[in-house]
Amino acid sequence: MPDHHRTTTTELPFQILLYYLYTPIADPEAFAEEQRLLCDRLGLLGRIIVAGEGINGTVSGETGATGEYIEAMQADPRTAAMPFKIDSAQGHVFEKLSVKVRTEIVSLNLGAADVDPNQLSGRRLSPVGFREAMREEGALLIDGRNNYESDLGRFKGALCPDLDNFREFPEWAREHLGADKDRPVLTYCTGGVRCEKLSGFLLKEGFRNVAQLEGGIVSYGKDPEVRGEDFEGQCYVFDERIGVQVNRANPSVVAACRECGVASERYVNCAHSPCNRRIFLCVTCQATAGRFCSAACRSEPAPA
Repeated sequence: MPDHHRTTTTELPFQILLYYLYTPIADPEAFAEEQRLLCDRLGLLGRIIVAGEGINGTVSGETGATGEYIEAMQADPRTAAMPFKIDSAQGHVFEKLSVKVRTEIVSLNLGAADVDPNQLSGRRLSPVGFREAMREEGALLIDGRNNYESDLGRFKGALCPDLDNFREFPEWAREHLGADKDRPVLTYCTGGVRCEKLSGFLLKEGFRNVAQLEGGIVSYGKDPEVRGEDFEGQCYVFDERIGVQVNRANPSVVAACRECGVASERYVNCAHSPCNRRIFLCVTCQATAGRFCSAACRSEPAPA
């Protein structure tokens, strides 16, 4: 696993922590309760998933409280090696705390054939190494996230599968990646947790040259040398910010308002609640056409 490190930005009153670690958790229910008590005591809000294979979380809180949380995790031998990616914020970016126990911290729906990243995973490339690898002739760059994430932003030239859920990747890969198992394959995701399994799965499928972006898009954007170069648009995040800036070298906008086509990174949900589809919609078009993804949703009556 990667060495422990922290990635930080300019200090503000609050911090947002993004973290994961594949590590054996003998009693996930008990560990989850420990997390609830710790976060409640520190006033942290966010989402934490615990499983027998490890922990995956993102929380926000006052800077002193997040510092205490990191110290507590470092003091626990189960999570002492866990790296943290840290953003500063003016306040909380979550409305509540959710701590859930699941069978996996991320799922490829492989059942007994699931990948253990501590046993099999693609080579980890630093942001600098990943940037160089992207420029190699013949490299296949795969976005390991869902479609609504890559719609907001992705690496230049990346293959972005039109998938609604991470567990759909195995079927997609078997149908679309072809028979060239020697082609260099590069994978990336938000913080790295999904690519730990995705890259291992591709190795199990017979691909021989598989690498992943260590620390994901978030670490790539924070690297002082790379400065997010060639990441187009914003990085989708699962909190109230929705998108964060990554590229400080050659930034661009790739999303556009679905109504007028003007460049827009304003993500909203369709107002027809049974649909709730994520769409890009500028303020002007929402005011004139409503917050709907289609004429069908616009014409549907509101649920009782």
